[in-house]
Amino acid sequence: MSIDQYKKEVGMMNLERLIEERQSISKATFPIAEKELLSRFEKLYTGAVNDVMREFCLLCQALPGRVKPLREYRTVAGFAFTVKSSPNVKIKGEMEFRSQMLDDMYEDAFVVWDTSRDQKATLWGGVMTATAKMKKLKAACIDGGIRDTHQILEAEFPIFYEYRISNGSLGRCLITHYQIPIQIGDVIIKPGDVVLGDIDGVLVVPRDIAYDVLIRAEEIKENEKKIFGWVQEGQSIKDISDKGGYF
Repeated sequence: MSIDQYKKEVGMMNLERLIEERQSISKATFPIAEKELLSRFEKLYTGAVNDVMREFCLLCQALPGRVKPLREYRTVAGFAFTVKSSPNVKIKGEMEFRSQMLDDMYEDAFVVWDTSRDQKATLWGGVMTATAKMKKLKAACIDGGIRDTHQILEAEFPIFYEYRISNGSLGRCLITHYQIPIQIGDVIIKPGDVVLGDIDGVLVVPRDIAYDVLIRAEEIKENEKKIFGWVQEGQSIKDISDKGGYF
């Protein structure tokens, strides 16, 4: 084998590993029902779950701070339904593709939408919210614009977003993909990952470790109850630290 052939084969093998890492979509199942998994995550909060993922050496799972909640939500959890769009003047075919995407959305999905940093259009509004409610989706996270805010608020559907503007999407952007791996900030989101949202923002838990993260986060929640109790009793910082407490 020549050096050039060797380099080519090694390069192809490395690329295959990268493709597998970036584009593979987990089909992992859980030892408990999916609804129970989500319900138990909803009893936690993003800060505690984020701390657990640090133990798993995952430090980049929170979406950028520009993505904020429309209201001061308690935790909502769902399975990632990913959408990718980008600024585009094309209109033909957009409504048909959007209809197909909406048909494929499912109960307990948490929509996560990569807008390619679009700054001029809205990707979510009142009709999308009504459709999501009808299909029993959990929430939506739009890394971009929303509108029809009164309708969203009246529907009491959790939304996380960057900005509000009256501009519609048609003729300004184009949905190009859905249910593919996407990236927002430093976070790669894959279909089926567990997504949490609360007053502190949006957090993504990779599906393969979601159950293990849940169990550990529940342990932390119980430990924190003890720490809060020690603080309320007036115990000293040293005594609390000596017993494994933290601040």
